[in-house]
Amino acid sequence: MAEFLAGLQFWHWWILAVLLVGVEALAPGMFFIWFGLAAGLVGLASLLFPGLDWRLQGLLFAVFAAAAVPLGRRYLQRHPAETSDPALNRRAERYIGRLFTLETAIVNGRGSIRVDDSVWRAAGPDMAAGRRVKVIGVDGTILKVEAAD
Repeated sequence: MAEFLAGLQFWHWWILAVLLVGVEALAPGMFFIWFGLAAGLVGLASLLFPGLDWRLQGLLFAVFAAAAVPLGRRYLQRHPAETSDPALNRRAERYIGRLFTLETAIVNGRGSIRVDDSVWRAAGPDMAAGRRVKVIGVDGTILKVEAAD
């Protein structure tokens, strides 16, 4: 093992970088890509400085990886990806403005409505079952409604 580590070349790091980016593609979460970036940078350093000791290469990888993860996350928070469907992972928000029928009466501010093939809890003024309501807001998994007519 020591012989292999002593013979680490720049392309070994670049292969590791490609593998880590590939893991990111299989298990998305924007985590492994930063390790891949770190491995790519160590490969670049090994190319520029061919006699770099394997221990120093490992240390560089650890430092680059430790720096890349928080820096990458901070960058993505400041520059979020634009999407054509911003409510993709916030399903309840997609129902705001839509009309539905009360499944159960709203009593003491709570009831339920049928939304497509599921039933959601609803909050609003007391109303009888079967009444048409409009979703006006969301509170977690509770749809806030008002009478539609």
